Amino acid sequence: MPESAPPRPAQPGQALPDAVLWDMDGTLVDTEQYWMAAEHALVESFGGTWTHEQALTLVGQGLETSAAILQAAGVRMAAHEIIDHLTGEVMRSLETQGPPLRPGALALLTALREAGVRCALVTMSLRRMAELVVDALPGDTFELIVSGDDATRPKPFPDAYLQACAALDIAPHRAVAIEDSPTGVRAAVAAGVPTIGVPLMVSLVGTGAQAIWPTLDGRSPRDLADFHAAHARAATAKNTVTKDPS
Repeated sequence: MPESAPPRPAQPGQALPDAVLWDMDGTLVDTEQYWMAAEHALVESFGGTWTHEQALTLVGQGLETSAAILQAAGVRMAAHEIIDHLTGEVMRSLETQGPPLRPGALALLTALREAGVRCALVTMSLRRMAELVVDALPGDTFELIVSGDDATRPKPFPDAYLQACAALDIAPHRAVAIEDSPTGVRAAVAAGVPTIGVPLMVSLVGTGAQAIWPTLDGRSPRDLADFHAAHARAATAKNTVTKDPS
């Protein structure tokens, strides 16, 4: 996918977050189209129907949760069989068509790497799929992957983000998360990670994201530093008001 506006570099001495934690499906790559096609075909194979509105309820969900919803729609398979089937179908689409990167994602990742900012992938997809996507990117793009088979509990629980911060040995408030789904935003916010929402298919209004960007196109480490600094100032002001005895 072509990248348009080149990202602005961070200013010398500008404070950058310690790490950027990226969601994968819908944030880094637009794989939701692959998931929805696989879900539709699977439900239809059991004689059921699967609407776009139903598919939207799975966006950002953990795979076990998604499997239970598909079982309720008539898919007569065990949860692990549904997960393996859908993962296999989406991986075949990725292998034949390539990872459909969202606008601005690769440019921002490249700029972050050049600025020395650590990046981690925090996804509810299985590790083998996450590695397939990461392997298609320039080397050393992501220092860490926390996948759906690593997380102790799925999003919207904070576990995956807390596990990523612990593995990177950073405090959650020193990182920035980028998410496209309400479920993912709630997970990152619950972990205490300042969160930017970049919506794809579902509105993020009212989800708790501290900022909502329509796109990553043209965004840079400088924008992330500005967001992180503004969040820190707001948090400090809130704490000051809370502690004021008057």
